[in-house]
Amino acid sequence: MEKAKISGYQLFVLVTLFEMGSAILFGLGAEAKQDAWIAVLLGLILGLVLFLVYHRLFLFYPEISFTMYVQKITGNRIGSVIGFLYIIYFIYQASRILRDFGELLVTTIYTNTPLFIINCLMILTIIYAIHKGFEVIARVGELFFIIIYFVAIIGSFLIVLSGLIHLSNLRPILENGWKPLLDIVGRQTIYFPFGEMVVFTMLLPYLDDQKKARKICMGGIILSGINIIITVVVNIAVLGVELMVRTPFPLLSTVGRIQIADFIERLDALFMLYLVIGGFFKITLYFYAAVSGTAELFQLKSNQKLSLPIGVIILFTSITVASNYSEHIKEGAEIIPLYIHLPFQIIIPVMLLFIAYIRNKLIRLNFSVK
Repeated sequence: MEKAKISGYQLFVLVTLFEMGSAILFGLGAEAKQDAWIAVLLGLILGLVLFLVYHRLFLFYPEISFTMYVQKITGNRIGSVIGFLYIIYFIYQASRILRDFGELLVTTIYTNTPLFIINCLMILTIIYAIHKGFEVIARVGELFFIIIYFVAIIGSFLIVLSGLIHLSNLRPILENGWKPLLDIVGRQTIYFPFGEMVVFTMLLPYLDDQKKARKICMGGIILSGINIIITVVVNIAVLGVELMVRTPFPLLSTVGRIQIADFIERLDALFMLYLVIGGFFKITLYFYAAVSGTAELFQLKSNQKLSLPIGVIILFTSITVASNYSEHIKEGAEIIPLYIHLPFQIIIPVMLLFIAYIRNKLIRLNFSVK
């Protein structure tokens, strides 16, 4: 594991940027229509509960990352297989997010540029960041965190000033009852983005004051969740339910409607910066977790040599993961939550926590008997 330490504030920034990442890009919970914000709120609450599972695992083995302590919990052979599967999961997630932001840029700004070129430029930048180390990534996060919030405050002010908010679009609340809403939470918002905090099982050992890990991470999750809820509410209030459901990137459509005195308009590019920064940090943290986990699993002394080959894998997977963007979105909505997110974010961590609890209880019992 890289010898790096980050402060509590830096961890808070990384959690917030990671969680917001691609979640503000899409119409999260759009199937719930005007109740989408409630679906996100419930996902946030369940996500906090899920993080407590990850944090409890961390407390059993605070000095080592997930790919190492899973071997202590289940044994070297089974633990190595589980650790390797998580590395593949991190790589796959980084590839999907890279595809999301590549499609965003190709669809909106770089319409004549091949997707491969856009993704290649992004992954080269991330490889450079990985090569510099985790502390550098955390310090860059502090800088961009300020930029993102500055842009968000300006955008919110301009949207309100433009008179685009129509709160009537948020009614009626719970028109179809709780059942379809809970179904959406179970299929989407608990996993994306809140269940993705599983990647921080690889990063928490870098925190300089580990006693504050739970408070810091839960604070970051709550702040990002509030930001996402506000974004969803604004998208519904500005676009209306029908348009929000149909548009692939609701936030950009919302920002594109800003027009003040025929002078302040076409601010899409400004908010593209906001979205790309979030995407950069989300891909980078998944990428770093894959690199760090691979180095630990195969007992390599340096992470840096792995950044290029894993970066190439992520790049080509992002292109081949789906033949087109519609197929990519369909996979993300129907296949990924049930067959990938559910086992990696919930089933395996809960089982590991149960086994770790039993093992540690038996060890304490044997020690007390002696």
